[in-house]
Order: sequence, then C-alpha cells, then structure tokens
Amino acid sequence: MTNDLDLIPKDTMSDHEIDAHALHAAAKYKQFPDLAGKVAFITGAGSGIGRAMADAFAANGAHLALLDINAEALEHARAELHRTFPEVEIECHVASIADDIAVEAAVATAHARFGRIDVLLNNAGISANKPSLELPAEQWRRAIDINLNGVFYCAQSVARRMLTQGSGVILNTASMYGTVAAPERAAYCASKAAVVMLTKVLAIEWAAKGLRVNALAPGYVRTALVEELVRTGRMDLDALTRRTPARRLGEPHEIATLALFLASEHADFINGQAIVADGGWSSYSYV
Repeated sequence: MTNDLDLIPKDTMSDHEIDAHALHAAAKYKQFPDLAGKVAFITGAGSGIGRAMADAFAANGAHLALLDINAEALEHARAELHRTFPEVEIECHVASIADDIAVEAAVATAHARFGRIDVLLNNAGISANKPSLELPAEQWRRAIDINLNGVFYCAQSVARRMLTQGSGVILNTASMYGTVAAPERAAYCASKAAVVMLTKVLAIEWAAKGLRVNALAPGYVRTALVEELVRTGRMDLDALTRRTPARRLGEPHEIATLALFLASEHADFINGQAIVADGGWSSYSYV
C-alpha cells in the first residue's frame, strides 16, 4: 500500500514531513524493544525484502550494516534510511555474496565499526527459471554460487564473531520452493532446499554456544521485481492470486515483520526451523 508521504521526494521534505514519514514507516512494524541498539547485517539490502528488513530493524532502533551488489540501489536505501531514522548508524558495502573474500572484508569492517554483530539477515539471492534440459551450466553454477555458497560464506563469517560474543541470530532467506517443487526451477529449488538443510546443520552445531539459526521461506511476494515481471507479461498475477489460498501475494513488510520476531527474544527457543510464509500455497494440493 502506498501512503501519500511515500510520494514526496525525500530531498524536498521538511523536518515535519520527515518526522511524519518516520512515524509512518515505524508504524508498519510491531515494536520489539529488545532489538534497539542491536547491530543487523543485511544482504540484498538495496531492494525488495532486504530493503524492507532494513526499514523494519531501523524502525526498532537497530544499527545497520547493508550489503548489496547494486551500488545505486544501496546508496538510495542508505540515504532514505538516514533521513527517516537519523539516530540509526548505517554503513554500506557493495559486494557479491558469492565472493567469499569480499564477504569476509565487509563483515570484518562492520564488526570493527560496531564492535559486534547481533543479527545476520542472510537475504541476497537470485531467481533461475528455465527448463532443466535447457539450463546452461553457467546459470546452474551462478544460482548455486549466490543462493547457497554465498549464504554459507556470510553465515560462516558472521558466526565467527557471534561465537566469540556468545550470542547471535542468523536468518537465512530460503523459499517455499525450498520445501516444495516447481517445474523449470531446478537450480532455484535445489539451492533453496539446500539453504533449508544448511540452516538446520548450523543451528544444531551452534545452539549450545548461544546462536540461533532459522530460515525464512517466503512464497510469492509483491516486490519491484515481481511487479516488473507482471507488467511485462512474464508472470500471471491473476493465476498466482487464484492459486494462493489467501488470494493475494505477500508484502515485503510481512516477511520483514517475521524476521523481527525471529530475531527477538520472543523466539529464543526457535532454532533450526524453516518458517514458511506463503499464504497457504505450499499446503494447498486440491485440484
């Protein structure tokens, strides 16, 4: 849903309008006071669900380390977050999570600045849709490199710091297609299913040392990418809506709110789980 305040160019907003915009942004998210002052490292933070996560954690008073491969989108996110939440400290890193050296450098820099990392929102990923017999090896490798290897590199690097401090929460973004299959998505489904199992392995390895590792498994969410696919005719919104028992797509802020809960003290006994948020899609099998 678009609010009138979202249509005001932020560079021209008055102090009063900025305050109102901040209140509007914060009002979308349930408040979790225990997240205030925490440090959240968010990948894929320039757009979509990652961007909504940045809003959600900033609205709850967390400081942010943002990573994205898109420098322009990342800078836009940083500038808007700074205007809306001026009390929140923000640093940005332009990098691909498939580059383990770049990931380690970004995490080390964030840790040196903030002194700790409390939450990793391991969100960056790509789609990969093509008939399996036509799927080039390069596209397969790219999906695995980003959706699986990159998630592991980020989790490993951040966990080294979290284990030293004796606490931390890692939330890996999987997909409902990591729990159910779909045609022409071999690389995507395989990589996201691997993220679900990776989450379980890391959770049981690190639970006794104070870490929690869970996965978010969203269904179809109304991001800018999905809206562009609908606009260009590459995705049938009506068909998706009819297939979803909730009769609608999810919204980025709904996934971000789930992340807030899982990162909070209210979820302290939830570990090694993949939480599906898909409007009932993966439960529906009636024809």
